[in-house]
Amino acid sequence: MNMRQIEAFAAVMKAGTVSRAAEILGVSQPAVSRLIADLERSLGFSLFSRVRSRIIPTPEGRLFHEDVEASFRGMDRLRSTAARIRDSGAGEIRIACLSSLSGSIVPKAILKFRSRWPDATVTLMVQSSRDVRDGVASGAYDLGLAADEIDLTGIEHQIFVQPRELCALPLGHPLQGREVIHPHDLSGIDFVAYVPEDRVRRRFELIFSEAGVPMPRIVVETLYASTVYAMVAEGIGAGLLTSYAITGFDQSRVVLRPFEPAVNSRTLLIRPPERPKSHLVRDFIDCLMESR
Repeated sequence: MNMRQIEAFAAVMKAGTVSRAAEILGVSQPAVSRLIADLERSLGFSLFSRVRSRIIPTPEGRLFHEDVEASFRGMDRLRSTAARIRDSGAGEIRIACLSSLSGSIVPKAILKFRSRWPDATVTLMVQSSRDVRDGVASGAYDLGLAADEIDLTGIEHQIFVQPRELCALPLGHPLQGREVIHPHDLSGIDFVAYVPEDRVRRRFELIFSEAGVPMPRIVVETLYASTVYAMVAEGIGAGLLTSYAITGFDQSRVVLRPFEPAVNSRTLLIRPPERPKSHLVRDFIDCLMESR
């Protein structure tokens, strides 16, 4: 039994005659008769009774036709579903992101993406870079944005952004009048730092070591740029933030100054290994790139 035989059978049932079914299918009448005969042999029962010049469906043929029609309706639904996915983006995309980009680039990308795929569902999880990496590696997320200190084994990755860190100061801070902040300016100053394993923190410490200057007095350590901003805004100490990290926050509560020598953070775009990109994932990556 093959699909061509089923189509011939359905055409005969619809048209009522073999000759009319042949016209519908665009083949010869003997070809349709041969397909029906082959189908009957494979099924093991007759589909039509031949009465003089007419063919009449047998009870078995009518019963078989009910399932044939149901299968055709199922194929129509599959075609409709495929068209809906292709044209309107019905589906889901799951993204994990570190906090520093969750209020800037990612919302812009989601806005662009929804204008292209209005029926698609977006799930966004804001997590530590380590959790983003683990979720992407396990296939829980379609893609992720994570800092570059993560373990890169078992994931596909590319550099996404490398923004420069700025020195964030509370309003009224003694260093507010400086146009540029240098290591010696921060020596002994209360400071909100990233955790020791953070590469921005390690680069920052290396600069002080190479300059022979004592480090700032670290009063709080945190994983998240949003926490650094909140602590600086409350006057707890200075800190390092990128322009991306403070998007969406009340920037009137902090003073931002360039820090020299430059410290750059690096964010990676990561994906599960050896998984083909869907249309949704490809377009979302395009939206992310356009939003940088």
